[in-house]
Amino acid sequence: MDELKPIATGAIAVDENWEIALQEVLAQLEQSAPAGGMSVDLALLFISSEYVDHYTRIVRRVRAKTGARILIGCSGQGIVGMGQEMEDVPSLSLLTLSLPGAQLKAVRFSQEIVEENEAPEEWRQSLGVAKEDVNAWLIFADPFQLDCEGLIDGVAKAYPGLPMLGGLASYDQTVQRTYIFVNDDVFDEGGVGLAIGGAYSMLPLVSQGCEPIGEPWTITHVRDDGLIEKISNRPAYELLADTFQGLPTDMQRRAQSNLLVGLAADEYVETFRRGNFLIRNLLGVDRRTGALAIGAYPRVGQTIQFQMRDAKSADLDLRELLSQTRVDLGNNQPVAGILCTCNGRGEGMFAMRDHDAGLIEKELGPIPLAGLFCNGEIGPIGKKPFLHGFTASLALLIKRDDIS
Repeated sequence: MDELKPIATGAIAVDENWEIALQEVLAQLEQSAPAGGMSVDLALLFISSEYVDHYTRIVRRVRAKTGARILIGCSGQGIVGMGQEMEDVPSLSLLTLSLPGAQLKAVRFSQEIVEENEAPEEWRQSLGVAKEDVNAWLIFADPFQLDCEGLIDGVAKAYPGLPMLGGLASYDQTVQRTYIFVNDDVFDEGGVGLAIGGAYSMLPLVSQGCEPIGEPWTITHVRDDGLIEKISNRPAYELLADTFQGLPTDMQRRAQSNLLVGLAADEYVETFRRGNFLIRNLLGVDRRTGALAIGAYPRVGQTIQFQMRDAKSADLDLRELLSQTRVDLGNNQPVAGILCTCNGRGEGMFAMRDHDAGLIEKELGPIPLAGLFCNGEIGPIGKKPFLHGFTASLALLIKRDDIS
């Protein structure tokens, strides 16, 4: 065995009995591990809400059985494994990694950290991670008791330009509670971040599932209350209506109730295409003035383009991004993947099982994969990370030398 070669093994299991599911996962990992076993630097663990009474026992048993130096993960309404998505069934997914040359550090996030740190150097001191020691961040957080957007912004300022991916933990949708796993402990608030340094980084793939419609325009007037009053010096709603009416009949049918807006992530792009926009909800219209309310803080001079999202556009977007990623990777194979996909996708959107995980396996091959259905997805548009919805955020763990 090449002692400098990274090794990843993944497994997923479904059973009403948590002990049987855990035994099955551990057996799968043992079968796929190299002869003589492997030294586990990192374990990623995702567990469905049905096993909540046994989270602590599962986490500690996984760490003890694998010998993982670091274990992180969270609860999920649905759980993801290689080529599989288990929605609303008792399941767990485990990914173990041996990463020679990696520099890894798990950091606990709290609301106090978000509130008490402002300057980048304050964040770095509080987290105990030097700027030069990290190449990428993987983050899982509780959406109910943590200012997740404040967390993302703070970490991004402290470590500018680095890939940041992950997601917000989920659970039973009737309960506003989630759980975060860090080594031997289970928390019902806060979050965990993995600083990835040394010989490894992450290659991000963020599929927001949208298709641009009409043309890119410039925002020319924003009201004090944040509503967009004019786009290219025309009433914003008038431009939206004209864009919709200009669509072919089949596109109008698809866009009905599926309209959103895209704000350019980089104003210096020569030609705006799918993926150049941060997608945000179209919240409403002031019919009196024609102003639009969107789920973001727009500014004058910003490029905006209307978007639509449905199963067809989401499928096409993910396929195109995976195809481009395969080209970018060339002959290099990712060590593993972590998929954070929205709990609004899955069977509810695509009317089929395993859509996102299955496409990843089809386009990138059988790479070890783990993840969950999230309450929000973290990933970059351009160089800046954002919190998304209805998005598939795929973090591909890769050796730094393999990133073009």
